[in-house]
Amino acid sequence: MTRHTPSRPVDVEKLFPEVLPFRRESVRLHPCAGEPTYRDSSVGGPLLWPADEEWPLCPEHEGSPMVPVVQIHRGDVPDLVPFPVGCDLLQVLWCPRTHRDHGWVVPHVRWRRAGAVGTRLGTPPGPAEQEADYVPRPCVVHPERVTEYPSWDLREDIWDALEDRFLALDEERGWDYQRHLSTAPGTKLVGYPGWSQDPDWPDCAGCGKRMEHLLTVRSTEADAISRHAWTPVEEDAGTPYQGPGLVLGDLGGVYLFECHDCPGRPFAHRYDCS
Repeated sequence: MTRHTPSRPVDVEKLFPEVLPFRRESVRLHPCAGEPTYRDSSVGGPLLWPADEEWPLCPEHEGSPMVPVVQIHRGDVPDLVPFPVGCDLLQVLWCPRTHRDHGWVVPHVRWRRAGAVGTRLGTPPGPAEQEADYVPRPCVVHPERVTEYPSWDLREDIWDALEDRFLALDEERGWDYQRHLSTAPGTKLVGYPGWSQDPDWPDCAGCGKRMEHLLTVRSTEADAISRHAWTPVEEDAGTPYQGPGLVLGDLGGVYLFECHDCPGRPFAHRYDCS
């Protein structure tokens, strides 16, 4: 069953035209517990990984193997995701252990061409130790394009100019700009990061430019407040939901960024708690 985000309860651009220049498109993945195969886009599912390619290992934990987090085939998502030329498969793994310098997890990003994989690795190595809350349950995904506006990333001067109108809408109609109208919650591609706290965009070590948001992996698809506006209509209709089962800094998230200008698409990550 596909999953669809309900329409915004108010016309954001009509009420707050000041945010229109900052509009972005994002791809909500809507991960739902299932049985994805290596041929599928998934969260926590098996990867299409070549048998003759080394499996990613954690640089800190004496070569401890990483675990699959996200696999996305280009044909399964809208053309918003900037796949490198010649690649049609995005794979993200991370080490599911606490790290001294990096905090919760250490990720690895791999772009590849699915047709060039050849013989597939059947059973990848698994870590001897892991934090269970950092290992996603296998989930099928239902990619959906949605419109976003900045929440934590809204410029301070614009927030100050709009704050009274934000508060008036909340008091009069019960819709909070930040939680109900701006940035989509949950695990998603591109668009705005799903920050729980102040933004912390990384700059590329190579060229110095601010990196682009690639992926947000969140503990939940919506918290008790935001779910009022973002819960898929299918779930509201009574369809039971079970997701990846992650607990990242209570109800926080991990955010991946990359540089589109430097060779090799260097990446960085951030995380925050709720």
